[in-house]
Amino acid sequence: MSLVSLSNVSIAFGHVALLDKIALRIDKRERICLIGRNGEGKSTLLKIINNNLSHDQGKVERQSGCKIALLSQEPEFNPNDTVFHTVAKSLGKVGELVEEYHRLLQRIALQSDERLLAQLETCQHRLEAEDGWHLEQQVETVLSKLKLPTEKILGEMSGGWRRRVALAQVLVTEPDLLLLDEPTNHLDIEAITWLEEVLLEMKSGLLFVSHDRRFMQRIATRIIELDRGKLTSYPCDYARYLRDKEATLAAETTQAAKFDKRLAQEEVWIRQGIKARRTRNQGRVRNLKKLREERTQRREQMGKIRLNLNSGELSGRIVIEAEAISKNYQNTPLIRDFSTVIMRGDRIGLIGANGIGKTTLLKLLLGDLAPDSGIVKYGTKLSIAYFDQLRAQLNPEETVVDTVAQGSDMLTINGQQKHVMSYLGDFLFPPARARSQVKSLSGGERNRLLLACLFTKAANVLVLDEPTNDLDVESLELLEELLSSYAGTLLLVTHDRSFLDNVVTSTLVFEGNGQVKEYVGGYEDWLRQRTLAATAPKKSATPSKPTPTKQKSSKLNYNEQRELTELPEKIESLEEELTQLQTLISRPDFYQSEQEQINQTLAHIKTIENQLQMAYARWETLENQKNSSN
Repeated sequence: MSLVSLSNVSIAFGHVALLDKIALRIDKRERICLIGRNGEGKSTLLKIINNNLSHDQGKVERQSGCKIALLSQEPEFNPNDTVFHTVAKSLGKVGELVEEYHRLLQRIALQSDERLLAQLETCQHRLEAEDGWHLEQQVETVLSKLKLPTEKILGEMSGGWRRRVALAQVLVTEPDLLLLDEPTNHLDIEAITWLEEVLLEMKSGLLFVSHDRRFMQRIATRIIELDRGKLTSYPCDYARYLRDKEATLAAETTQAAKFDKRLAQEEVWIRQGIKARRTRNQGRVRNLKKLREERTQRREQMGKIRLNLNSGELSGRIVIEAEAISKNYQNTPLIRDFSTVIMRGDRIGLIGANGIGKTTLLKLLLGDLAPDSGIVKYGTKLSIAYFDQLRAQLNPEETVVDTVAQGSDMLTINGQQKHVMSYLGDFLFPPARARSQVKSLSGGERNRLLLACLFTKAANVLVLDEPTNDLDVESLELLEELLSSYAGTLLLVTHDRSFLDNVVTSTLVFEGNGQVKEYVGGYEDWLRQRTLAATAPKKSATPSKPTPTKQKSSKLNYNEQRELTELPEKIESLEEELTQLQTLISRPDFYQSEQEQINQTLAHIKTIENQLQMAYARWETLENQKNSSN
């Protein structure tokens, strides 16, 4: 029997059905990704499955005893609770015992007395009777893996850390069916990678909503798409879904065109003159009425978001130059002796764990924060626009239209006048929604609103701090396309690995202890360079003492001389082949190929990299031998 089964389920908010007679079955060990545009009803579907929301019609059947856990987009916490208490209490009564045991241990560590020891012994017996030791160990393991400070107060934690706490809450319950709504939002790359490993090892069913394409590709065994109230299942991975979806849309367009042509022909017939009316077939008239009704019920696909960036006047060739800047926080080095030169047209991504100092570095480079040591110099004609990950620039009490236009009816976009309602329509805000208050918007809508505000400005330096959270895949791809053709300079913080690969030309990577290093290319390029650096032969810090034994001649023989002569050409050939392969995998359609072909190409790249590394090492060895003989 399925864990959950939905049949003809519908729900409407207003006159349009958000879910329109959908059917869905979730089996054990399935990993299903639910995708769709913002506002299509994905979160609503998860709440219905979790029994947090009643549907209007249809049937929802859950397997007897099936334990379901839901991670919502914006979980609610008591800001005064500790991390351990918040996670433990999600286990119910046994969780209360675990939390009490943890609390007693802490009190005894501070002040041990017989009364506390007696309470601890009683708590231990109760835990044994409830098989609570397993759950206590589960809480400790999950908190450790997510690197959560057990005694930290939630009210003092950032959004990213609270997201980890919410994840820990659902993971410790070990449910039969796990529902995750945007689980990677606000998580850093290390935490996302850990979560991927956890989900791949889980034996429970999984239904998750995500717009992280790399996460979807690795986790999902089936894709279900919610589009205009209908649910369509694709039993494949994300790459195959993209190909199948394109074919589905093409077929839908063709079918709609045929229907509209037939309807138009019937409309011409019904409007013919008196002669046609005398021979009019009443059955044909009734059929026309049905066609008209069917056409009015067709739900067109929502329009695409339209983005347009104005880079304004060109900045100077050098945008920002940092010389040996450092910044400490509570005696902890966040940035240490960092130097860089940012040139006009650079698109730089920042990679690092949450709280490691990425936003701090941005503020240092922008002049919003003074370094403890070092200097930052700025180029000429700089016009900077900043996207804030906390959305602090938005006033929740203002309406959408006032947030963008500040009381004006017209905006100047790329030197042309445009009505504010038309401009907001480009960002998928219909007039009714444009008059709503900001506090009523969803996370995705707030991100679109912030982008709308940002793009009204002419800026030749664009700073985006976590712009990808809550945006659907289509909006992400459009934003990627826009930023890739942006003529200005871009500084980008994101944990979306695909977004980094598709947009940036170099990365600044936080490697711990205040060290920040620069790498050419995106996320995958950084991984490859890091691997090469880790496997490269290490040079000895101190030269070894010469042995008193008779030394062999270091002079190159004929074969070695020939090998040394041929190695530069071989290295150049390998580098050229590697560049061609890297260009191939950077194309957007590469991951839409057959999986076997993708694996073969990636394996070939690894082989070329190993051959190149060995060639460099051999060349260095022969050169040193040649020089020592001269």
